[in-house]
Amino acid sequence: MKICIVTGGTGGHIYPAVSLAHALLDQDSTHEIFFIGNKDRMEAKEIPALGFDFIGLPAKGFNGSIFAKLNAVRALMKSKALAVKVLKEKKPDLVVGFGGYVCVPVMQAAFGLGIKTMLHEQNSVVGKANKVLMGKVDAIVCAYEANFDIFPKAKTRLLGNPRTYEIKHHSEQLDMYKTYGLVKKLPTVLVVMGSLGSESVNAIMPEALRRFSEAQIQVIYVTGKKHFDDFIKAVPAYPHIVVTPYVDQLALMPQIDLMVCRGGATTAAELTVLAVPSIIIPSPYVPNNHQYHNAKALFDASASALIEEKDLTAESLFYRVQALISDPVALKAMKKQAKTLAKPDAAEAMIQWMTELVHGQ
Repeated sequence: MKICIVTGGTGGHIYPAVSLAHALLDQDSTHEIFFIGNKDRMEAKEIPALGFDFIGLPAKGFNGSIFAKLNAVRALMKSKALAVKVLKEKKPDLVVGFGGYVCVPVMQAAFGLGIKTMLHEQNSVVGKANKVLMGKVDAIVCAYEANFDIFPKAKTRLLGNPRTYEIKHHSEQLDMYKTYGLVKKLPTVLVVMGSLGSESVNAIMPEALRRFSEAQIQVIYVTGKKHFDDFIKAVPAYPHIVVTPYVDQLALMPQIDLMVCRGGATTAAELTVLAVPSIIIPSPYVPNNHQYHNAKALFDASASALIEEKDLTAESLFYRVQALISDPVALKAMKKQAKTLAKPDAAEAMIQWMTELVHGQ
């Protein structure tokens, strides 16, 4: 098959799309894949660096002043014209969109050319682009039951997030006890707020780390590369506490007792596939508050605990972690419930449906 994958704007859109591409090529190296995204967002660097063909468009989001919105309309029209030209030239069998405003002009171009189309929604709240496009696409893949409240049920399947393909095939080995000098007899908590970290969480962590140290709860705290230097200068070294700018998260997750994290779609997929007990602190600074809704879905299934950032203090975080860490029955139950939500074969299931669409099976 020849596949066009459209994605952009954030890692939540980009990484599942890349995982699908890897799964396609692992399954059949003769598949031809090219990506379309925004020419000035992270995908313009990330995707070519992975060796994939990439075409950038000037699409913009409809945010800001009336002038910004008018510019977005012009960019949308230009992007659609460019997308028509690209799709006519490359003639893909299928266009798969992973969300982000760049999907709108490309998928609309595909509709006009009669090319088969598929959408993927990673979050429990349907994104604006996918809402615009859902009426005309041939197939929709979602990761949460709640999506069926919005998407047309007849052409929607709950298959999960193809990011799980990378989770299953992650090959890096890491002994956290040797690497970080930790003690096997003590419980270990990984606290990570995404690759960039969080200023608001960093602000409460010095006091929280002091409490964890005194309670003999081992913590690996990931500040994010941006905040590490300032944080490490301001916080004294505590026993049982490791502060680092970055970790190999997938290598660590199977070894820890509890994870404190954000509620992005990729993280949610990792928590369920690896069956990791968690406390999710969703970022309130994302579109549609989708991290809260992702976290709420896990919380409602008893697969995770939830602390909203407005309620976050050093004390509230410490007591919630301490209560879970000291209750092995609760941790075991949380692991079991997380596993029930996992869809580890999402990429493979998507590829099967893609094959059906292209070959009319």
